[in-house]
Amino acid sequence: MAEIVLAPNPYRDRSLTLTMRAKELLERDGRSCVISPAFVDVPADSPMAPLRRASQDARLIITLGGDGTMLHVARQVIDLGVPMLGVNVGTKGFMAGVEPEDIELVRRAAAGEYTPSRRMLLDVELLRLNGENLRDCALNDAVVKGDVNCVDLAVSSDEKRIAGFSGDGVICATPTGSTAYSMSAGGPIVEPEAENIVVTPICAHSMSARSFVLAPSRVVTITPERRDSRRVFLSVDGSPAVELDSGDAVRISRSRNSLILADMDGRSFYDTALGKLAAP
Repeated sequence: MAEIVLAPNPYRDRSLTLTMRAKELLERDGRSCVISPAFVDVPADSPMAPLRRASQDARLIITLGGDGTMLHVARQVIDLGVPMLGVNVGTKGFMAGVEPEDIELVRRAAAGEYTPSRRMLLDVELLRLNGENLRDCALNDAVVKGDVNCVDLAVSSDEKRIAGFSGDGVICATPTGSTAYSMSAGGPIVEPEAENIVVTPICAHSMSARSFVLAPSRVVTITPERRDSRRVFLSVDGSPAVELDSGDAVRISRSRNSLILADMDGRSFYDTALGKLAAP
């Protein structure tokens, strides 16, 4: 298999123009590459390859899209331990650190000339009352929220209650995800290489409902308190939402796995974050 996997978002990199440019640069250096597009199925007779299969023995995965593309790709290969580099063909691109005009940096990345940035992940369990539990892993966040109605939620840390409120929902974010939905809901910005669990209420009907920054060893449990006819959903890293049944709960803890991002920038996280947040 190829040593470099190029994983473009074909809806962002239309006609795969930037992807083919990256492939040309890498092959000029003698690197073997394969294209594994995100969000689409690869036909059996295609020269491209399914992402999971292509990444088994890869040394580096290069995504070409926005942060959503990186999240989608990471969720499929998170257990393989392959470093990832993001080329930003999206909007803000907090994780996708290389801009299209700097595409030649993929050559240095392929040569191992990058700073590894290890990112904490969260294991997410939907604990069904009927015993049929669901498991997932989050790079950004796990969100428990209602549909169009406010919901009553209880949040505990290591089985000790830390918050109870009525509102739109609650976000449990990693430090990497602190600049995503959590920040928009009023949560703190956390250094991406830190190790914390950030709990942020969404539009809570309580003056005392604030974000909590917890130690990584904590186990967070989110339980709907009063259901009536109100529906409650769980979404992990923006994936399709799963509805909670009466008596269900969501348990969130630090994952054994982690993700390594290839940092090519050299700028501080603060300069990058403030620059992107200040941009229109």
